[in-house]
Amino acid sequence: MLAARSAPLLPEAELSFETSLPTFSIKVMTVNIHKGFTLFNRKFMLHELREAVRAVGADVVFLQEVAGTHATHSDKFENYPDTPHYEFLADSIWPEFAYGRNAVYTNGHHGNAVMSKFPIISHENLDVSISGPERRGLLHCVLQMPDQRPNVHAVCVHLGLLESHRRQQLALLCDMLHKQVPTDAPLVVAGDFNDWRHRAHAQLERGAGLREVFVQARGSAARTFPARLPMLSLDRIYVRNAASHAPVVLPRKPWSHLSDHAPLAAEIDL
Repeated sequence: MLAARSAPLLPEAELSFETSLPTFSIKVMTVNIHKGFTLFNRKFMLHELREAVRAVGADVVFLQEVAGTHATHSDKFENYPDTPHYEFLADSIWPEFAYGRNAVYTNGHHGNAVMSKFPIISHENLDVSISGPERRGLLHCVLQMPDQRPNVHAVCVHLGLLESHRRQQLALLCDMLHKQVPTDAPLVVAGDFNDWRHRAHAQLERGAGLREVFVQARGSAARTFPARLPMLSLDRIYVRNAASHAPVVLPRKPWSHLSDHAPLAAEIDL
């Protein structure tokens, strides 16, 4: 895992978009991998999931419910990796990765992760747990773009199941963005928002100037849960300061049997 270090604040002139540079496109995806198990933990599918993630060809991948370690699963499940799941998924495709540990229990821990083909020059995990057993976090990474383009800020999100908790967590997210992300820097916020009542859109647009890719393109957020027959729009990709953005259509299979959440992907022009 990369060592956390502070991202240097660049002079305002260096953060402005360079009109002389051609548009630069990146593909991002987000998926809650349910610690490598299918719905109801019936089958361990991390190897198949790794191949499916690779097939999307994303430059930056936002992962939720990623196992950092588990002391007993290797005895119960065949081919359980010896390495943390984010390292196993990144392999040779994404040379850079960062992990934010959220939930810690007797046998191990899990959290959010970001895998990137671009250098991660800093990362920080913010604990936004409110109360009770749910442990939630916001993993903020700063990605270095090629050709002296502005750094991209990427935030991997996993919010709570209770709406009252989500409101507070969204407020913490907006506050973090206000304090840590320059107003003109490219920003992608993606992950599992558990926002089945669609309340996050207005709060994030008002509080942080964020707009959701699928809402902007299609008028509504994509349905992602449960993966076999998606009914609820829990997962999102929000952007700010992008020249343009568009959803990427992913096939229903093999994702419908790999996790309890379907993935989302988008092309973002900077």
